[in-house]
Amino acid sequence: MNTPPRSITLRFLAAPTEVATLGGSIQGGRILEWIDKAAYACAVGWSGGYCVTAYVGNIRFTRSIESGHLVEVEARLVHTGRSSMHIQCTVSSADPRTGEFTEASNCLVIFVAVDDSGKPKNVPPWRPVTAEDHAEADEAIMRVGLRADIEEAMSRQEYTDKGTAPVSVMRFLAAPTDVNWGGKTHGGTVMRWIDEAAYLCGTAWSGGPCVSVYAGGVRFYRPIQIGHVVEVDARLLHTGAQTMHISVHVRSGDPRTGEMNLTTHCLTVVAAVDEEGAATTVRQWIPQSDEDRGLEAHARELIALRARARIGALS
Repeated sequence: MNTPPRSITLRFLAAPTEVATLGGSIQGGRILEWIDKAAYACAVGWSGGYCVTAYVGNIRFTRSIESGHLVEVEARLVHTGRSSMHIQCTVSSADPRTGEFTEASNCLVIFVAVDDSGKPKNVPPWRPVTAEDHAEADEAIMRVGLRADIEEAMSRQEYTDKGTAPVSVMRFLAAPTDVNWGGKTHGGTVMRWIDEAAYLCGTAWSGGPCVSVYAGGVRFYRPIQIGHVVEVDARLLHTGAQTMHISVHVRSGDPRTGEMNLTTHCLTVVAAVDEEGAATTVRQWIPQSDEDRGLEAHARELIALRARARIGALS
């Protein structure tokens, strides 16, 4: 029996239609779509069947990608559970005139294999062989506990009308062009919506352009059906010297009933930049209500958890 492929690399040119603003670099949401597609292909290749995005963690945007540059998205299996596949994704780009690739983003994506009824099914186990394999597998296992801590911290928070923080809301119908193999909305498409809502919230607060620098704790609770109403709610939690920490909730529901259910939750960090793309200071937001102060403390807790992840990755 042949061993299924452990990795896949997508290679293509970044198109002008994928930039965040006219004359700008590629939007972070588009990079998230690329990551989800590569990880999905890797998961399907390993499991031999349909898979769903369960979690995306610790996404770092270290530099911009320009339109017309050559892009490589590598997705590599680093750990398997009973039905889950932990896939490390790295996005690199190069000026096609030089062909020198440098990393622009990386993250860990978790997919779950499901059967025809949507229930989790077993996947072939992957066993590390080399020292590098063991190191990657150990880091993925370490992040399982960290992920649980992040999810628990996010689940404790309440978002009500008592909050006074700036909010941006997008509302639209999930279109047939958003569909994946299983008839649901692509996880990457949902992450693009999250990035766009965070951009709207950050730009409205800073009064100028902003760029994505981090997204973490992207938890998928349930799929979004084509034709359902989608609401993407972005709320400012905390400001740093140049950054804005924004919580994004995605809800969807059948327009015939009007009932909306939470489908995805994420914490995104965007940075204020000037017209040339250089980092600039952002005006500080001061929490006003008890809920505001609780959510601002929650943002600081997630900052500490992210720092723990970096230390764990380096140790």
